[in-house]
Amino acid sequence: MKSGSCSPFPSSPTSSPSVTFSSSNSKSFAELAHLLCFSTAFGAALWVTFIGGIIMFKNLPRHQFGNLQSKMFPAYFSMVGVCCAVAMAAFGYLHPWKTSTAAEKYQIGFLLAAFAFNLTNLFVFTPMTIEMMKQRHKIEREASIGEEIGWTKNQEIAKKNPKLAAMNKKFGMIHGLSSLANIMSFGSLAVHSWYLAGKIDL
Repeated sequence: MKSGSCSPFPSSPTSSPSVTFSSSNSKSFAELAHLLCFSTAFGAALWVTFIGGIIMFKNLPRHQFGNLQSKMFPAYFSMVGVCCAVAMAAFGYLHPWKTSTAAEKYQIGFLLAAFAFNLTNLFVFTPMTIEMMKQRHKIEREASIGEEIGWTKNQEIAKKNPKLAAMNKKFGMIHGLSSLANIMSFGSLAVHSWYLAGKIDL
């Protein structure tokens, strides 16, 4: 071996600047995709769950509020589901399962859980909730209620109308499961936000 040759490994195409640049680009793109999609999902979930929905409920006639929700929630769960899937795929690319730490594996699990909860809401609970809402709106229109803001008139009529009372119970159960799945999804994203915060050096 010549005295000027210090490395036992011959130069290879994988060490060329162009390949290194390409690999760096892929990593940066995956990081950007993860951050953008995660922040979009987390922000949308925060707004819809704790701010937007409450403001609409307190200010819109109940049937108008329900009809708006029936159009908004499929789009909301679709968008958050796609964002969770992209964030999870990007995180998995950046942290391959075989070489990732236990903490990183847990994060993949949380992102997968958020995706699964949104998928369940999109394809199971939301269609059921919308169908029951339409049935209840029909019963309420027959009782000349539903254009007011709030639940007061519904509760008053339900005491005298067994059909409405039964529909309220069914709707409440399915809507409760949908809300629980949404909260679990938000919680999973919140845990991941805590993990990311620990990685940021401000």
